[in-house]
Amino acid sequence: MKQTPRLLIPLFLATATLSVLAQPLPAFRPPAVPLVTHDPYLSIWSCGDTLNGIETAHWTRTLQPLNCMIRINGEAFRLMGTQPKDVKPFPQTSVRVWPTRTVYEFANGKVRATLTFLTPALPSDLDLLSRPLTYLIWDVVSLDGAKHQVELYFDCGPEMAVNTMQQVVEVAPVEVPGLQVLRLGTTHQPVLEKKGDPIRIDWGQALVGIRANPACHLAPFPGEAARRTFVADGRLPLGKPDFKPKSVSGGAPVLAAVLPLGKVGMLNSRGTCHVLLAYDDVKSIRYFSQDLAPYWRRPGADAAWLLDQAEADLADVLKRCEAFDGRFMKDMTRVGGAEYALMTALAYRQTLAGCKLVADASGAPLLFPKENSSNGCIGTTDVIYPMFPFYLFFSPTLAKAALVPVLDYARSPRWPFPFAPHDLGTYPHATGQAYGGGEKSLDGQMPIEETANLLLMVAGLAKVEGNAAFAGAYWPLLETWAGYLKDAGWDPAEQLCTDDFTGPMPHNVNLSAKAICALGAFGQLCEQRGDPDAARRWQELVRGWVDRWVDAAYSRGHYRLAFDQPDTWSQKYNLVWDRFLGLNLFPSNVVREEMDHYLKVQLKYGLPLDSRASFTKLDWIFWTACLTGEREDMDRLLAPAFKFVNETFDRVPMTDWYMADTARRKGFQARSVVGGLFMPALLDEGLRTKWSKEGEDYRKGWAPIPIPSAAPATNAPGPQP
Repeated sequence: MKQTPRLLIPLFLATATLSVLAQPLPAFRPPAVPLVTHDPYLSIWSCGDTLNGIETAHWTRTLQPLNCMIRINGEAFRLMGTQPKDVKPFPQTSVRVWPTRTVYEFANGKVRATLTFLTPALPSDLDLLSRPLTYLIWDVVSLDGAKHQVELYFDCGPEMAVNTMQQVVEVAPVEVPGLQVLRLGTTHQPVLEKKGDPIRIDWGQALVGIRANPACHLAPFPGEAARRTFVADGRLPLGKPDFKPKSVSGGAPVLAAVLPLGKVGMLNSRGTCHVLLAYDDVKSIRYFSQDLAPYWRRPGADAAWLLDQAEADLADVLKRCEAFDGRFMKDMTRVGGAEYALMTALAYRQTLAGCKLVADASGAPLLFPKENSSNGCIGTTDVIYPMFPFYLFFSPTLAKAALVPVLDYARSPRWPFPFAPHDLGTYPHATGQAYGGGEKSLDGQMPIEETANLLLMVAGLAKVEGNAAFAGAYWPLLETWAGYLKDAGWDPAEQLCTDDFTGPMPHNVNLSAKAICALGAFGQLCEQRGDPDAARRWQELVRGWVDRWVDAAYSRGHYRLAFDQPDTWSQKYNLVWDRFLGLNLFPSNVVREEMDHYLKVQLKYGLPLDSRASFTKLDWIFWTACLTGEREDMDRLLAPAFKFVNETFDRVPMTDWYMADTARRKGFQARSVVGGLFMPALLDEGLRTKWSKEGEDYRKGWAPIPIPSAAPATNAPGPQP
């Protein structure tokens, strides 16, 4: 294969990316490395120290093997995966996770190979961000001055397109000018039939594309035969490709590609190539009576269009992503240092991959998070709440897209309560609350939690946008919720909060603080909407509540877990909204005393959630670290959290619930709530203004989110977009 000049961009720009950092990056070992991460179904990770020491897997830990080998002067080595086992792994020298890229380097003294997984998740470009496609880019260069004959092998297993190994798949070519493309999917195609948590997609098509080049080959073959032939001869088998429908357990083929690079030398004669790896789910979310398509399909695009556009855009995408990654790392380092930059870079794609971006009937974006590794709920209010700093910082458009489905559901006749819903259903069915009592019972609800969450998020959006227009479209609903909190929020009755794994509890001090901040935020919205009298009344109410809260919650130099439990404590992470919104409700000595206490009781790997146990929540630590606004306090609370991520024994996509004394995972993984790690960045007004404005600048004809003029009739299946 002839070298392609535009593919030299990654290496040179990677050097430029490093040069913009204010300090060298420390050693970092992610618990799991993102490879192909787009949404809850298309989410493939490497959960080991080396890419060639473990099989790649879906976030549920079900194997979804991607394999890669390099053949140098007739000798084969493994770059990715563990097959064939008797082929030696090529020595991996480094891995670096950037926001939009994962870059592995391998070298043996003679040859260096760089493998980049590029996911163009740019929040200022929703069309690009929503494409379910990752570029795998190889760059091979001689290190010893000699030229080396090099061939590359890649395969994608059928496991990527099934939920169980008994499902039957079939392979077919896709016509795309200038490319060789194969698709693989189940013969049955149970579109949107299943719902739940630890399941994988079994409809739509996995897609692999390479350039149409006489020297390159892409075909379906049994995996072992394809790999053995490459090891022996540097090519695919000579027999007829396997297009027969088969179950995965019954020997379904892999999509195998061989990419000869020819004689590879030093920088001026390096070898480069790439593969397009995508998944077209056709329909993504059942939103009450409608089955919604992914956002990238809005213009009527299909799989062939997706691959054609991706190939044409590669040079531009590479340049933009490199620039984005460089600016990101520089700014995150400014916010919290090099360790903070590394952690937020790792959280970036995980936050996005926990959600699905679709288009409503008018083509406007709707964003649906999935409650991964929990109960599988969709559109969960207290999942949107911790991930919201990410979306407020990078894209208020996407922040709205996450809120609209919940708000529309809450104001429809389907939702009978004066407080906010917990969720919209079970992923991928957004057809009515599944959690607790659902739409039928008060039992198991989170009334104060979710109501305050939504008031705070709507106020946060108004803060970032500089106006309350979005809030105005839902004003009667917000007024109802403010009235509910006025009646029930000061001293919460026994109920669950977002940390529901701790069970229900009455008199929750942190939950009371959330209600106070939410009503203060509602008063701020009143002010922004031109009603100073209402704003003043709400301010007088909440200031009286704050005085009572301080007196009732105080206990020996810190503040209690529950009003009736002396000598207890808890993280008051909800108080960060007082600072972010500029409400100035709680006296400065309150957060100072709390912080001083936290610094005394935090453990080796982080600050426990409260005095009842040694487990903690990663997202809340990052919120709590911001309470005083003092960089030293933040650094001291975040340092153990970085140590946890770097040292945990549990090799899963970053958990948010773990033991602060042992670094062991307590539960949860691969959840979008790690968007909460961006709270320190959100509180930097200069950076927030810069990045959120950039996230709003991209239009290309995209229309604002339409707000329904009226709720549907009572016999309708649910809110209509």
